[in-house]
Amino acid sequence: MSEQTRRPVLYYIHDPMCSWCWAMAPVLEQLRRRLPETVEFRRLLGGLAPDTDEPMAEDLREMVQGSWRRILQHVPNTELNFAFWTNCEPRRATYAACRAVIAARRQGAAFETTMNTAIQRAYYTQARNPSDEQTLIELADEVGLDVAAFREALRSEEVNRELEAEIAQAREMDVESFPALVYRDRNGIRPIPVDYTDPEPMLRAIDTALAKSMRT
Repeated sequence: MSEQTRRPVLYYIHDPMCSWCWAMAPVLEQLRRRLPETVEFRRLLGGLAPDTDEPMAEDLREMVQGSWRRILQHVPNTELNFAFWTNCEPRRATYAACRAVIAARRQGAAFETTMNTAIQRAYYTQARNPSDEQTLIELADEVGLDVAAFREALRSEEVNRELEAEIAQAREMDVESFPALVYRDRNGIRPIPVDYTDPEPMLRAIDTALAKSMRT
């Protein structure tokens, strides 16, 4: 299908270990349900932080916990379990969790959001560390994946290349922070401002972009 005839797409660029993505999850679901049928919805993994075995530095720990506190101020119904910071050894490493979402997707499209949500719940509500491969394997088992196939895919270069391609695509759209929404049609791309509590402003922006696309 050519670029001129391709249907409009709304990209959601995210990372399963991005706390603001977790805060947006309820309103994102509302947005998806109410998205015009003419607009395709696609997820892209943006890759928040590359692999490392180094423990998170104290100043970074404070920064991330500060972000959690801001979320509780602005999106007060978000569940965040601060026991993570004492029960786990945090690392600034999210690529493994991103690869886990891709590995799950390979066993069926529905597993993409299932695994993403499982990672979020483990991290933010159960004080489990998705930077650890063992946590990701446990989650794969819990959501009903073929664990052996998941483990093999998680460690594969093919899945890593797929993640790198999604990160590159997000960067090509000038996405620098998550979550982000980008609308693309034959006229090009435009960012859709994210609202963490109300889908209406986002839907209006998408409707405006869609109407412009139909006029040109």
